[in-house]
Amino acid sequence: MGRVRVYELARELGMTSRELLQELEDLGIKVKSHMSFIDEETVGIILELFDQVEKEEKRPVKTKVGRRKEEKEMEEIEDLKEKKRNLVIIENDDDLRLDNFAKKIGKSQTQIIQDMFVKKGVPLKPGQKLENAMLAMIGELYDLKIEIRGRESQEEQDDELKKIEEYWKKIYEEKKDELIPRPPIVTVMGHVDHGKTTLLDYIRNTRVAEKEEGGITQSIGAYQVEVNGKKITFIDTPGHEVFTEMRARGAQATDIVILVVAADDSVMPQTVEAYDHAKSAGVPVVVAINKIDKPNANVEKTKQDLASKLGLVPEDWGGDTIMVPISAKKGTGVDELLEMVLLVAEMQEIKCYPKPPARAVIIESKLDKNLGPTANVIVRDGVLKVGDYVVAGHTFGRVRAMIDDKGKRIKEAEPSRPVMVLGFEEVPDPHSMLYVVESREVAEKLAKSQKEKLRAQKLSKVRHIRLEDLFKALEEKENKVLNLVIKADTQGSVAALRNAIGKLKAKEIDVNIVHAGVGAVTASDVMLAAATDAVILGFRVKADSKARKQAEIEGVQLKLYSVIYKLIEDLKKALEGMLEPEEVEEYTGKGEIKKVFKIGKVGKVAGVQLTEGFVEKRGFVRLYREGKMIFEGKIESLKHYKEDVSRMEAPQECGIKLEGFDDIKEGDELDFYIIKKVPKKLTFVSEEKGNES
Repeated sequence: MGRVRVYELARELGMTSRELLQELEDLGIKVKSHMSFIDEETVGIILELFDQVEKEEKRPVKTKVGRRKEEKEMEEIEDLKEKKRNLVIIENDDDLRLDNFAKKIGKSQTQIIQDMFVKKGVPLKPGQKLENAMLAMIGELYDLKIEIRGRESQEEQDDELKKIEEYWKKIYEEKKDELIPRPPIVTVMGHVDHGKTTLLDYIRNTRVAEKEEGGITQSIGAYQVEVNGKKITFIDTPGHEVFTEMRARGAQATDIVILVVAADDSVMPQTVEAYDHAKSAGVPVVVAINKIDKPNANVEKTKQDLASKLGLVPEDWGGDTIMVPISAKKGTGVDELLEMVLLVAEMQEIKCYPKPPARAVIIESKLDKNLGPTANVIVRDGVLKVGDYVVAGHTFGRVRAMIDDKGKRIKEAEPSRPVMVLGFEEVPDPHSMLYVVESREVAEKLAKSQKEKLRAQKLSKVRHIRLEDLFKALEEKENKVLNLVIKADTQGSVAALRNAIGKLKAKEIDVNIVHAGVGAVTASDVMLAAATDAVILGFRVKADSKARKQAEIEGVQLKLYSVIYKLIEDLKKALEGMLEPEEVEEYTGKGEIKKVFKIGKVGKVAGVQLTEGFVEKRGFVRLYREGKMIFEGKIESLKHYKEDVSRMEAPQECGIKLEGFDDIKEGDELDFYIIKKVPKKLTFVSEEKGNES
C-alpha cells in the first residue's frame, strides 16, 4: 500500500478517521487532518502494528486462575531478566551513532528504528546520535544495561561554556566596585550616500596618531582615536549589517550609534531602518546632521522629520536626543560630535572589568595566506595577552601574536582596544565571542563541544519563531511578545498595516513591530529578524534572492501577501494559538478492580474489568471505595496481558499500576479521565473605540 490519505487508511482499517487520528497522535505521528498524506513507510508500520493488535485480540480469553498463574510466571521471568541483563559499555562518541550502536548490541539499525517507532512511538533516523534518554529507552526495549564510560555528555560540556558566561555575569553583579570606565565602541549608521564612510575616513585621517616607523596601517575592522585625552573605538564598517549580525550571534559590541542624516535629503528609508536596528538593540543614538555645507541643506526640517518620523526630539527642542550639525567633508562640527559621544558614554556609565582573563568580540575573521587563521577583535573585558589560550565558537588556539590598528605588534590589549589575533587552529566564527581559558585542554574541549552542538543544530534544523507554532515557542516565557518586521510596497500600505495590526492588540500578548519599511525584503531585514526572533511579513513586495537564502540559513520565517485581509487573518489565528490553552477535564470511562496482584519490586497491580468507555495510559484516574474518593492521580502502567498498551476499551480486562499508590482492594471503583487543552480566544482591544470587542 503506497502513500495514502488518513481517511483512506482509516477505511482500510475499518475505523473512523477521528479514531485513526487519535491512534496516530498516540504513536507520535503528527498529521493535520483526515486529508493529510501518510508516507508509504509509515503506512507499512501502522498496518503491521494493527495486524499485531488484531491477532492479540483474537486470542482465547484466559480464566482468572490462568491469569494469576501467568502473572506469577511473569514476575519470576522479570526477576530472572534483571539478573541476566546484558551489559553494553559505551566508550566513545562513535558508539553513540545508531548504526554503530546497533552493531554493538547485535541488532540491525532498521530493526531498532522499527521497534522504537512501533513499541515506543519514537522516530529515529539512520546514523542518528543517541542521547542518554534515548539509550535508556533502547536498553529497556531489549533488556540491556547500558553504561557510559570516559565521556562527558553534551549537557556537561555545554555547562563548561555556561560556567564561563556565568563567571562574567557574576563579575558584573558581585564586583561592581572593581569595574572601571572603558572607551565607548561606536558604530556609524545611516542612509546610503548620507556620508557614513566620509565621516569615518575624516575621523581616522585626523585623529589617529602617526603609525610607528616601519609599521603598516592595518585594516582590522576597527580603530581607536583620542579626543581630549579620552579614547573612542570606531567599528570601521559603516551601516547596520555587521551591527545586527553580531547581535544575531549573541555578541553585541556597540555601545553608541552615530546616526548620519544628510541635511539636504532628510530622513530616508534606510535612516528609519538603521534607527530601528539601534532601537531594538537598546543602544543610545547620537544624530549627526551631515552635509550642512550644501546650498539646499535644511537642518531644521531634518530635525522636524526626525521628530515626526522616528520620535527623536532634539535636546534644543526639549527632547533627549543629541543632534550635531556637521560637514564630514570639511570637518565642521566633527570635534563637537566626538565630544558628545564621550558625554553619552559618560552618562551611560560604560564600564569593564580590567583584570585577566579577557573576553573579546570578533569583528572579522579570515584565512591569511601568510599569517594563517586570524580574527580581528575588540576586547570587552580583562587584558588579552600573547600566550593566552582562547576558545571562539567551534575553534580554539593560543595567541601567537597581536597586531593593533596601526600595524604595531603588541603583547597586551586592554578593554575596547581593537587587535588582530594570530594563532587559531581554524578560522573562527565571525561576530562571535572569544574567551580566554586556563589551558589548551579546556579550550580544545569547549571548541569540540560547540562544533558538535552546531552539527546537531544543523541536523535538527533549529528555527526561529514561526506563526504556525507561536504558542509552543513562547510557552515558557512569562511575557508573550510577537516581534514583526514589516515590508510593504508604499508608505500608505505601511500605515494601513500598522493600523490594522494595532487593532489586533490584545490584553494577553504584545505585538511589537521591530521595523516597518518600504521596498523588497532584504538580507538586512532577515538579520534584524534573526537578532530579535521576529517573523517577516511582506505586503505586495518580493524578497530578493540573498534575503531568501539568508532566511533559510538563519531559520527566519518570511511570509509574503498580496491581500491585507489574509495577512491580518493569519496573524490573528497565530496570536490565538500563542495563548496558553485552558485545561478541560474529559471523562473517558470506568472500571472495577477484580483482583490485586503483588509483583516483586513493582508493587501492587490492579486487575481491572472495564465497564464503560475506555482508559488511556496518558490519562488520569480517581479511585473510589464505598463511594469515597481515596486516590486521584496518574496511571503508571497499562497492560493487556503482558504487553504494554496505550489504550483499552470496555468490556476488556487490563492491568493497571497507579503512580505512587498501592492501597488498592478488590471492589474498588475507578473513574478514568484525560486533560485536554482547549485554545483560548483572545480579547482584542479596539484602539479607536477604547473598549473591548
